[in-house]
Amino acid sequence: MKQNMGSPTCCWRHNVKLVTANQMQDLDRRTVQECGIPGIVLMENAGRGAAELLVRFFPEVRTGWVAILAGPGNNGGDGFVIARHLKNWGVHTEVYLFASIGDVKGDALTNLQVWLNMGGELVEVIYKGDFIRVKKEFSGASLIVDAIFGTGLNSEVKGHLKEVIPFINSLPQPVMAVDIPSGIDATGGKVLGAAIQATLTTTFCLAKIGQMIEPGAHHVGKLEVVDIGIPRSLIEEANIKTHLIDPDELDLRLLAPRPAQAHKGDYGHLFVLAGSPGKTGAAAMVCHGALRTGIGLVTLGIPASLNPILEAKLTEAMTEPLPDAAAGYLSADAAERIRQLLEGKTALALGPGISIQPQVQELLLELIPMVPVPLIIDADGITALALRPEVLKKCKGTVVLTPHPGEMARLAGTTTQKVQADRIGVAKEFASTYGCIVVLKGNRTVIATPQEEVYINQTGNPGMASGGTGDVLTGMIGGLIAQGLPSLEAAKWGVFLHGLSGDIAAHELGEIPLIASDIIDYLPVALSEVKARANRQDSGNHLSYPSRD
Repeated sequence: MKQNMGSPTCCWRHNVKLVTANQMQDLDRRTVQECGIPGIVLMENAGRGAAELLVRFFPEVRTGWVAILAGPGNNGGDGFVIARHLKNWGVHTEVYLFASIGDVKGDALTNLQVWLNMGGELVEVIYKGDFIRVKKEFSGASLIVDAIFGTGLNSEVKGHLKEVIPFINSLPQPVMAVDIPSGIDATGGKVLGAAIQATLTTTFCLAKIGQMIEPGAHHVGKLEVVDIGIPRSLIEEANIKTHLIDPDELDLRLLAPRPAQAHKGDYGHLFVLAGSPGKTGAAAMVCHGALRTGIGLVTLGIPASLNPILEAKLTEAMTEPLPDAAAGYLSADAAERIRQLLEGKTALALGPGISIQPQVQELLLELIPMVPVPLIIDADGITALALRPEVLKKCKGTVVLTPHPGEMARLAGTTTQKVQADRIGVAKEFASTYGCIVVLKGNRTVIATPQEEVYINQTGNPGMASGGTGDVLTGMIGGLIAQGLPSLEAAKWGVFLHGLSGDIAAHELGEIPLIASDIIDYLPVALSEVKARANRQDSGNHLSYPSRD
C-alpha cells in the first residue's frame, strides 16, 4: 500500500478558487498573449516548484532514484523540467517517455532537448512490449512522478496506458502527480478509464474542480498548489465562481465575543416545524443542532398528540402543540396557527420527519410561499416541494434547501445516479432556476446560489452517513440564519462546522460508532478550533486534529 500523506480534507486552505480545465487554459493563454510571459517560463516555474515540493516531502529520494513517467504534451514538459532540477541537485533520475520523441512539440520539446543535452537518461515506451520490458525497473525507484496526462485530458485513457496506470497503482512506492493524477477529468472529477492514485499532487496556479470532488478527490492524495507566475489581475478578471469553503473568509460575527449585557432576545428565535409518529427524533435533532450554534431561542411546532414526547426530549427548546388531523400528523387547520407563531421569529426550519401524508404535504406547499422570514427546508419538506417546485419563486424571503442526492433527484426530476454524476451542475441549475440556495449533502457537500456561485466543503467523513446527521445540519443552518447571518454565510458556516465536528468526533470515537448526537456534542470543540485559528496570526496553520486518511 502506498504511503499516505493525507488528502485535501486534512487542512484548511486560504482563499482557494477552483477552476475548470478550460478556465485554466484560458489563464495560460492570456498570460502568454496579453502579458508577454513566455509559455516556457510558466513551464519552468511549474517544474521547478514541483521539484522543490518533491524533495521536501520525499527527502529519501536523495539516496535513491526517481522514475519520471512523461507524456508528449506540456505535462510531460513539466516532467522534463523536474528531471533536470533533480539531476542538478544530485538526485538520480530517469525519464520514461510514453510516446516517441517525434511526438513531443513546442516548449515540452525544448525541455526534452535540454534534458538530453545534459546527459539525462530517456527510455521511449511506445508499445505494450516496451512497457513489459521496463515495468520491473519502476519497482526499484524510490518515487514515481506521474507526468503522463495533464488537465487537458478529455477522453478515456487508451491502449497500453490502461495497463500502465493500474500497475503503477499496485506498486508500494509513493507517486507524485504533476498538476493532476493522469486519468482524472480536471473539471468533473471523473475517472477517464483509469487514473493514477497519487500520494502527492502538485497542481499549478489554482486547484482544479475535479481535484476537489469525487471520485477525483480520492486520487489526489495531498494537494499542494504551486505559483507559476500567472498575474493575480488575470485571476481576478476571470470571474471564477467555484470555491472551497474557506473559514478565513467567513463572516466572523459568529465568533464575536458577546457583550456582558447580552440576553437571549439578542440572538434570534428559530421556529422549527418537524416531527411525526416514529420521527420525533428528527425534530429533536433539528432543535439541538440549532441550540449549539448559540441561538437565543428555539420553538418547535409539533402535532399536539406528540407534544408530551417532545417536551420530554427537549429541555432548552420550547414546544408549541399544533392541530392534528390524525394522531401525530398536522392538519390543514394548523396553517393559521403556524402563521401566528411566526410573528417575532427570525427564521423557520421545516421538514425533518414531518411526514409525506398528503394533507401535510399540501399544508407545507400552502405555507412555504407565505413565510415572511428566511426559510430552511429539508427532508419531507423537500419531498413536498418536488410536487410543485415553482412555489419557490413565490417565496418572500431567502430559501435554503438541504437535500441529500435522492431528494435532489426528486426536485430536479432526474435520478440519483445522474445527480451524483454531476453534483455541481445539478445543484447550480436548480438554484439558478428557482432562486434558492441549494446545499447538496454528501461527500464534499456542494452549496449553489441563484447567482451560480458554488462552494465545496472539505470537512466530514463516512462515519457521518448515519440517520439524523442531516437534521442536525438543518438546525445548525437555521440557528445561524436566525442569529442574523446572511443565508449563504449561514449555509457555508453550517456545512463546514457540521463536517468539522464530525471529523473531531470520528477522531475521538472512530467512524463506525459515530451517531448524529455526537456531532452536536462535539460542536463546541469545533467552534473552539475555529476561534483559536481566527486568533492566530498565521492563518495558514493546519488544524490540530488529524485527517481520517
